Amino acid sequence: MSSQSIQRAIILVADGVGCGGATDAAAYGDAGADTLGNLSRRMSGLPLPNLQALGLGHTTPIAGVPPSPTATGAFGVMHEASAGKDTITGHWEMAGVITTDAMPTFPHGFPAEITDALTAATGRRWLGNKTASGTTIIEELGAEHLATGKLILYTSADSVLQIAAHEGVVPLPQLYEICEKARAIADRYRIGRVIARPFVGTVGKFSRTYNRRDYALVPSGPTLCDAIAGAGLDVIGVGKISDIFGGRGITRSIHSEGNADGLALTLDALPGLRRGLLFVNLVDFDMVYGHRNDCPGFAAALRQFDAWLPQFQAALRPGDVVFISADHGNDPTTPGTDHTRERVPLLAFGPGVRAVDLGARPSFCDLGQTIAQGLGVTPLPNGHSFASQLLA
Repeated sequence: MSSQSIQRAIILVADGVGCGGATDAAAYGDAGADTLGNLSRRMSGLPLPNLQALGLGHTTPIAGVPPSPTATGAFGVMHEASAGKDTITGHWEMAGVITTDAMPTFPHGFPAEITDALTAATGRRWLGNKTASGTTIIEELGAEHLATGKLILYTSADSVLQIAAHEGVVPLPQLYEICEKARAIADRYRIGRVIARPFVGTVGKFSRTYNRRDYALVPSGPTLCDAIAGAGLDVIGVGKISDIFGGRGITRSIHSEGNADGLALTLDALPGLRRGLLFVNLVDFDMVYGHRNDCPGFAAALRQFDAWLPQFQAALRPGDVVFISADHGNDPTTPGTDHTRERVPLLAFGPGVRAVDLGARPSFCDLGQTIAQGLGVTPLPNGHSFASQLLA
């Protein structure tokens, strides 16, 4: 396989699965964060035999996953060059866009100029308007929401404007329309994402659903997705990939409802990928477990992913190259519930892929540049390809 002979590239984003070691972690309040390492020690070992065989143990010290001297995949880590530790900045950087100016956050809630604009555009009143955990705030304000119809507005340490509503009070199409209007306002302030957060249930028993939808700021520059789609090739997004890129450069979008569904849909989508990119986001590591400091759940999700890998590997064909990485960390052992600034793992495998140490890449952009070179599409403005190291 030459350095320009990738036929199908697959990126599996284990959302929030960082591997510590970021040199600027302290600047983000994340000194010592190491999602994989700290989680494995908290769980007294985290056996992941298939990921270990690919070289995961070389990315950070992981209890139960020692470095493999006979790794079957290529392995390394990537540092984030962008300002921030958000889903958008991480995914965009993988696709070649570096965010130099951090998107704004609102630790004290949104100012009146934003809430007044939201009310004028949507005709709605608001509850909350503060930084909060999504599961906590619906328990806190859900009853008042049911009684008054006011929507729950909140944010986090990331650049997000989140709107929660009970599906029985605000039908999904109506909630999505409200969030589209909010997106137009968020554009004025460069807020990274507007997120629709529907939930169901009764007081004391509320639960969020997978009918979430993200409305992202459109990338500021050309992305890997744009380059591949512009060359007439396939770009299939599974999970929230299309939302993250504002639909740009995505030729087919497949909605998923959590990791198990996303993994099944990835296997289903693979035969339909002729040539191009299959870009997959596995959201549960972050949304369900990392943000809730659920170490046992996080560990179980990693074991589920590990157990799925052999059937996926069996479905690969010559010319396929698979990359496993993450968009940021979300260390569930830390006191907070927000993303953590970390390096992310970089694993690559497939027929003809060399088992080599890819080292510490200075930017997530190296991943996108490698895929662009391998597929023979327009080079990206940022990043350095490692295709010559990777492909025999």
